[in-house]
Amino acid sequence: MRLDHAPRRRRTVRRLHATPAAVATGFLVTGLLATTPAHTEHGTSTRAAIGTVARKVGDVRFAPGPCPKTPEPIAVLAKARCGTLTVPENRAKPDGRQITLAVAVVPAAAAQPKPDPIVWLAGGPGDDAVGEAKMAIDGGLNRDRDVIFMSQRGTYSADPALTCRTIDEFNARAVGLVYGAPSTERLHVEATRACRDQLAGRGVDLGAYNDTESAADYADLRVALGIDQWNVFGISYGTHLALIHMRLHPQGIRSVGIDGILPPSRAGSALTWSSARQGFDGLFKACAEQPACNSRYPNLSATFERLVRELEARPVTTTVTVPGHPTPVKVVLDGGALVNWMTSATHVAPGVPRSLDELAHGNPRRIAEQWAGGKLSPQAFGRVAHGLVYGVFCSEWVPYESRAEAIRGGRAVFPSFPRSVLAQAPQLAFLRQDCHVWNVPAAPPSIRDVTRSDIPTLAVSGGFDSQTGADNGPYVARTLSRATVVTVPYEPHVVFATSRCAQEITASFFDNPTAPKTGCLSGLKPPQFEIGP
Repeated sequence: MRLDHAPRRRRTVRRLHATPAAVATGFLVTGLLATTPAHTEHGTSTRAAIGTVARKVGDVRFAPGPCPKTPEPIAVLAKARCGTLTVPENRAKPDGRQITLAVAVVPAAAAQPKPDPIVWLAGGPGDDAVGEAKMAIDGGLNRDRDVIFMSQRGTYSADPALTCRTIDEFNARAVGLVYGAPSTERLHVEATRACRDQLAGRGVDLGAYNDTESAADYADLRVALGIDQWNVFGISYGTHLALIHMRLHPQGIRSVGIDGILPPSRAGSALTWSSARQGFDGLFKACAEQPACNSRYPNLSATFERLVRELEARPVTTTVTVPGHPTPVKVVLDGGALVNWMTSATHVAPGVPRSLDELAHGNPRRIAEQWAGGKLSPQAFGRVAHGLVYGVFCSEWVPYESRAEAIRGGRAVFPSFPRSVLAQAPQLAFLRQDCHVWNVPAAPPSIRDVTRSDIPTLAVSGGFDSQTGADNGPYVARTLSRATVVTVPYEPHVVFATSRCAQEITASFFDNPTAPKTGCLSGLKPPQFEIGP
């Protein structure tokens, strides 16, 4: 689709880096239901608080109401203005069924909030934005603007919620299986098929859970809430959705922040391999630059790659104790499991060198405990909307990347890895086989288009991000004429969650989207890595 944009301004892409020592490579008053908006697109002189007025616009309806139930209580929702947005499940079927999306508006901390709120796009795909409200508010995002959280279609507080415990339960059992074995593949695909059968049996239109429909949901939300202009902030997969949203529905967007960037035009297995390489190398380099770490754990990258090869040839089986589980848990570590552990372990970077060294010397306990702990945690059950996960992956990613392209992408950055490891990209195991079972139509090729826009954009990455590599920032900025690119060194995926500096930069961006304050980058220091006996 060709969209008419405002006249293009002089290109002002800015790439900001830290000092040489810290190089930056970067989810209440109810009004009467109305058939016309209380505020037009151009605004009126009277403004009710966002989320307090019922409004119907075409086939979309916002109704104020109670805040959604979340897996755990979220204190910041106590003061939120909540409700639901009702939208068509499939806009190509106007007489089809409707679905509801939970909405929570957390008020600004300031007595006089700015008129342009921030809408939060969650990670995943499959995470619930409402459930991420604590992260956003803890980071000060509501300092002087309301922040809007809407459960993306299919997620936990939406109706229907496309969660599947069959997949969660399999993932927990899989820690005791050889990661890439054909027998594991069969069980993996059986769990995916059971999920699909369950959702289809409930009448869910599986082909309607994708970024095109979700982007339209957010565009409709803005109008249904009577907002003239808002700011968009997406994390992780939410950046993927944000880039599509600003391409398809640029109207009313003042600025866009994206953190942990996943470009739709590059998304797929090859990109995950590249991202893993970047994040791993960032961590290994930081260790090498610390005399104590380098002396105790020299050539850490080579050690890691050797362990991947050795474990793939001879998997290690152990048992560990996991909180909440009264009996020991069997864990199998092969090469694929180690790669996937490492992809997540950049979030606990200080302990990684010691963990790898202990594994190299025959002690897998630390890595096995972390690998099993994540899969068996209560947070791993019943929360992820697997129907949305596969709706996105199987319509927008897999049709546009061949198996050979995926493996070539892995071999380009990890040439020493066995083919059996390269066959399963990090965090995307058996995706092609799962998508064959999921059986939804491919999205139009335009879903892979780059986003071209002059909307001011902040593209933020972490130097240790092994899930969405820091080079995605400069990549998306090539076609975003008013982009500021920032890489926060020594930080993992989604820097807003872990870095006070990133939070300060983000706040300053929404204050002044063309000139965020980035001075805090110069004072950042690497983590102090653990040194074992």
